[in-house]
Amino acid sequence: MVATGAFAPGHLGELTRIIPFEMVDAVLESTRAVQARVRALPSRVVVYLLLAAVLFAELGYEQVWARMTAGLAGVPVADPVSSALSQARRRIGIAPLRALFDLIKGPAAGAARWRGLLVCAIDGTSMFTPDSPANVAAYGHAGGGNGPSGYPMLRLLAVVACGTRTVIDAVFGTPSVGEITYTPPLLGCLGNDMLLLADRNFAAADLIGAVAGTGADLLFRCRNNRKLPMTGRCGDNSWLTRIGTTTVRVIAATILVHQSGGPARTERYLLITTLTDHKRYPAPELVSLYHQRWEIETSYLELKSTILGGRVLRARTPDGIAQEIYALLVTYQALRIAITDATVTTGTTPDRASFSIALNTARDQLILAAGIIAGTTIDLIGTIGHAVLDHLLPARRQRTCPRIVKRAISKHRAKGNIDRNSYKITINITINSG
Repeated sequence: MVATGAFAPGHLGELTRIIPFEMVDAVLESTRAVQARVRALPSRVVVYLLLAAVLFAELGYEQVWARMTAGLAGVPVADPVSSALSQARRRIGIAPLRALFDLIKGPAAGAARWRGLLVCAIDGTSMFTPDSPANVAAYGHAGGGNGPSGYPMLRLLAVVACGTRTVIDAVFGTPSVGEITYTPPLLGCLGNDMLLLADRNFAAADLIGAVAGTGADLLFRCRNNRKLPMTGRCGDNSWLTRIGTTTVRVIAATILVHQSGGPARTERYLLITTLTDHKRYPAPELVSLYHQRWEIETSYLELKSTILGGRVLRARTPDGIAQEIYALLVTYQALRIAITDATVTTGTTPDRASFSIALNTARDQLILAAGIIAGTTIDLIGTIGHAVLDHLLPARRQRTCPRIVKRAISKHRAKGNIDRNSYKITINITINSG
């Protein structure tokens, strides 16, 4: 159940059903990256090699190739050396991977909606590249209070659908450009019936107006000391104001968190939203909904820690880095679609699915060369989905702990070990008047 001849090694195990041969062939043709003659490493096979390398981020490309061919007993396959694999990756370039991401990106079926609005979040993160002269010239070493970074660093900015954590769109580049500057190219993925969540960094007047201009609504947090003069009052203690050319509703809330086994904690939130109808969109629900913004933080955790294991990227050139980033986004999206298909089919919320189990099952399926082509009886859940459903996580609790980065050089210090399982959490929200 694999392709024939030199194309046989080109697969992604069961994930090939989400990224089928026809899709890869289409992007290769549209980007004029189809090989002039059938080589030992056809372009389609090289695309799957790049995607498979995401599943095995700790291995070199030769070892990834060995896993792609491990389940092809009796099928004659090429045995390329490292230089041949490197030349093949350079031959197809960035464009096919970028085009493949453009085809597969977007909210999966079953993405979270609140009062008819697709809830999504925008945020940025940093990733490290190998310390080669080309990467240093392109990205540079980011500075900070503890000195420059040890590796060149790039900035990735994405819009993620909450609930399914599928990537709606993403951009990346040098960290010398801020998140606000990177945001405008992403606004094309927004539209009517969408609600965008963002932290305080995005609450700039021009950006608020640009997001509102797409037809999407927004729910952003502001700094607590920001002056937002009242232009109208709503019936739930929220009020209206103008930021630039946009009328927004301001919600000032005090959140009191009671934790059995620990002290109570109070925090103040100042939120702005274009959802100005306080009866249709109650303020306490919006305050609770804002916590969904942490879905994008979990997505970055899955990308950087679960898939990459905290490692730097592989490529030693900026073009190779771009190719690798798109391969990472495509493979992550395929895993998230597999998870969503399984959970939505059975009525389970996607946030109870273990991403680690999905990743490891996908690795196993690739090594076995299993589930590449669907049989006459199609299993909508698949082996990956069944593995996820057999090991569902407990229902997700609301995030209540302050951000702590447990690194020696971090300014965020841990304050002792906390047994979170012993906590019974009660959250009270009070909407303050302007």
